[in-house]
Amino acid sequence: MPILSSLTGTLVNTATVILGSLIGMLLGKGLPDRLSRGLMTALGFCTAYIGISGCLKGQNTLVVILSLVLGTLVGEGFDLDKQINHFGGWVEKNMNRGGGHLSVAEGFVNASLLFCVGAMTIVGSLNSGLTGDHTMLYAKACLDLISSMVFASTMGIGVTLAAAVVLVLQGGIALLAHLIAPFLGDAVIAEMTCVGSILIIGLALNLLGITKLKIMNFVPAIFLPMLLCPVYDLVVSWLATLL
Repeated sequence: MPILSSLTGTLVNTATVILGSLIGMLLGKGLPDRLSRGLMTALGFCTAYIGISGCLKGQNTLVVILSLVLGTLVGEGFDLDKQINHFGGWVEKNMNRGGGHLSVAEGFVNASLLFCVGAMTIVGSLNSGLTGDHTMLYAKACLDLISSMVFASTMGIGVTLAAAVVLVLQGGIALLAHLIAPFLGDAVIAEMTCVGSILIIGLALNLLGITKLKIMNFVPAIFLPMLLCPVYDLVVSWLATLL
């Protein structure tokens, strides 16, 4: 399978985010605040459901814990949330757009996390890269079309900018899958899905107004199972020989 063909699902998903966000911005002024808040709350509940469902994919609690702890150390060390918000603030300033209840930075960060962190992003991108099966990313594209409309109606242009993150992150995972395919087994995918889904739950709590977590600082944890799962297997095998 040609390596570029692994990007088909990502390109479709990117296009639906752009289309949905443009429609959402057009409808934004026509949506009453009460309806917008209701839709955002509903989206928060749906996001929580997706996160909880994905958490059930995990099989190794220790790997999940270590991934979150080490990933948080990396994210907090670089303060990824602050960097992303600075970028969003720079975009907002240069576009001179200050309308709405939420800033471009918040729209960019929240939309990027919703579209890019979780089971469908990781598993769908891996399927595209490993086997050329884009079915899951096509399904995700349909969901993101609706989500981006709702987000953009209240958050504006920041949601459109998130399409670039979809393209880079999902495309990067799919392309990387070609290179590291021998090292990605079912266990690794399951733990990556579990960690990402935990972050999705955190995002849902933010959307519902319950917390104000800096979810971006936890994102590095998603990729650590690729390292920790093989290490865990080696340690278990070593201990088995001792016993």
